[in-house]
Amino acid sequence: MTAMQPAKLASEPGREAWRSFNLYEPTPEHALLAGTLRAFVEREVEPQAADADRKEHFNRELFRRAGELGLLGLTLPEAYGGSGLDAVAAVQLSEILSTSDPGFCLAVLAHSILFAHNVALNGDEAQRARFVPKSASGEWVGGLCMTEPEVGTDVLAMRTSARRAGDGYRITGRKTFITNGGVGDGELGDAFIVYAATAPREISSFLVEKGMPGFSLGQKWHDKLGMRASFSAELVFDDVPVPAANLMGKRGDGTLHMMRNLEIERLTLAAMSLGIAQRCIEVMLAYAGDRKAFGRPIRDFGQIQRHIAEAFAEYRAARALVYDVARRLDLAGSGQRIDADATKLFASQAAKRAADSAIQVLGGYGYMGEYVVSRLWRDAKLIEIGGGTLEAHHKNLVKELARNPHAIRD
Repeated sequence: MTAMQPAKLASEPGREAWRSFNLYEPTPEHALLAGTLRAFVEREVEPQAADADRKEHFNRELFRRAGELGLLGLTLPEAYGGSGLDAVAAVQLSEILSTSDPGFCLAVLAHSILFAHNVALNGDEAQRARFVPKSASGEWVGGLCMTEPEVGTDVLAMRTSARRAGDGYRITGRKTFITNGGVGDGELGDAFIVYAATAPREISSFLVEKGMPGFSLGQKWHDKLGMRASFSAELVFDDVPVPAANLMGKRGDGTLHMMRNLEIERLTLAAMSLGIAQRCIEVMLAYAGDRKAFGRPIRDFGQIQRHIAEAFAEYRAARALVYDVARRLDLAGSGQRIDADATKLFASQAAKRAADSAIQVLGGYGYMGEYVVSRLWRDAKLIEIGGGTLEAHHKNLVKELARNPHAIRD
């Protein structure tokens, strides 16, 4: 190829069209969704965020309002009340909500992705028809039950069991740290996907509903470090009778359901980190312009510039990674763990560093509750733990890359 050929190619019709592609709002539908989300956050989410955190209060009315706006069913099929959108839409939801109230966003994510999207993807027609419409509307609050008091990352060692009994199953065990486990003190959430062992190291997925005998709300987790606007609880299964019709897929399909759902879960958790980082950068930049030292705005000093500039660079890198993975993610597929793990590994740490920098830039004010950055700093930590720890991502990535080195350049 000669030196003149690239210039000739660039001038041909259509060769420059790719430059107009917007990675973050790739279609008019995504642009409309972003506008709806920003307006919702400004008018309805932000005014209640600090109070919900202080009171450890899950705002069910706000949750229902999100359902009215169609925000709880973005990836759900239109036939069941959803919007039929893609992973980019799910990422937009998590990012924009988390600029204001990551705790509320976590409740939305646990409901719309871990529960409703999971049922829509892995359930049968009868299960979709029963559970998905009420989830999309916000009438029901759902969640996912995986973690146990003594079992976390090694999910195949879970002790909650489901034994065959007559025409159905009996579930016995305990799950803990369950987001949306309750909706108020003493009140269970409405429906859950419960992963339970049907044989040694064989996991199956069951739909368990409030009101089933033996199913109860254990302790609510109070005084959490962050994400206080979501309700975290222990759930108790005392020989709960579950009809065979509530088994999702076949016996033993739970591991596939789990792995498939973890990919979109980790991607949307990474998107939550983007929202946290964005808000922290905005706050510290504004403060650094207003606050003066030695007669000058503190943004003029190199010590402050380093915090802002590095946080911004990491945020932009993380945002490009998350949205690029979302663009390519097949919501009905599997085997996309490398990219999903990479997004959460990088973005979660970028958000925590941005929040830490914001507190440092604001000094004593950053340490006080009236400024949002201390809350965001507390919220950011969970994303390094929930949905897979940093250490789990390290293990997964090295294992998968060793198995498929070509993925480094894919």
